[in-house]
Amino acid sequence: MRHHLTHDPSVRDSSPQRTRTRTPDPIRRTRLAAAIAAPAALALLAGCAAAAPADASPGTEGSASRASTSQSTTGAPHADIAVDLSALEQQYDARVGVVAIDTGTGRTASWHGDDRFAYASTLKALAAGLVLQREGVAALDDPVAIPAAPLIDYSPVTEQHAGGTMTLGEVAAAAVELSDNTAGNLLFARLGGVDALQKQLRGLGDRTTQVDRIEPDLNEAAPGDERDTSTPRALASSLRALAVDEGRKAPLDSVERAALNGWLDGSQTGATLIRAGLPDGWTAGDKSGAAGYGTRNDVAVVHPPSGAPIVIAVLSSRDATGDPDAEYDDALVAAAARATLDALRA
Repeated sequence: MRHHLTHDPSVRDSSPQRTRTRTPDPIRRTRLAAAIAAPAALALLAGCAAAAPADASPGTEGSASRASTSQSTTGAPHADIAVDLSALEQQYDARVGVVAIDTGTGRTASWHGDDRFAYASTLKALAAGLVLQREGVAALDDPVAIPAAPLIDYSPVTEQHAGGTMTLGEVAAAAVELSDNTAGNLLFARLGGVDALQKQLRGLGDRTTQVDRIEPDLNEAAPGDERDTSTPRALASSLRALAVDEGRKAPLDSVERAALNGWLDGSQTGATLIRAGLPDGWTAGDKSGAAGYGTRNDVAVVHPPSGAPIVIAVLSSRDATGDPDAEYDDALVAAAARATLDALRA
């Protein structure tokens, strides 16, 4: 099914920083008839993958003009995914970027993994994780003031509490599970605004994601504009750090990770995206996003029946059409996820 994006107005808020107290750490595939693509556009990596992204600083690589179509890797190219995803791009008249990381083996599959795309509402998942990193789960019971009506467009949860309060946990759940735009902006504000949010991402090792605006302006996605953009590799790596990584150096402890993964698992907006491309018996928690110029995204923590989680980011755009109202198709994201996971398991 093809869709148009509905843009939303925005709000700002601010709140004081809290000293965070950490909790101790306890513990199908359908092949497509395809045009041949350059095999070097995809590589499968063996060996340990770093938890932090290895992307360069914003503005130095991966422009929306598709200047980056290959990766510097030591693995051998995997022709099947290059064929499959090139065919999907032609079929849907779109460009697609995908990175999938097996967090157990470190094996990675990617296609245009360093190209820039508007991240849209996928950022809400990272913002929720960063709030947990900054303040801990104890803060989730804090009251958060909800602006008075009218709220910005698509605020299905917060509009029921306009002029009142919700807990911080309820705000985070609304932002991640239902992509409530006012809730997303309240998370950004809780972190101190977009500059502070970007600085905290840099602390994770993400030197790529460029955070500039709040809802709804971050959904503009104009071709060539690097504001409010990231790459599949950066988003997948940051989500991995927040939702999967363990140990003393992990940004979240086990209780905080459980909270973030609970919101991802409760997502009600991604059934037709990465989840629709999973093999039988697999599950996922995800955060979707949509923006102008046919932008449709999904990031997810995927759980196979056995083994470690796989973190995957699928970003897509039809910006080459030059039409800010270009339609997107969820089936493209599902098919891209399916092909990438098949390649990762091959």
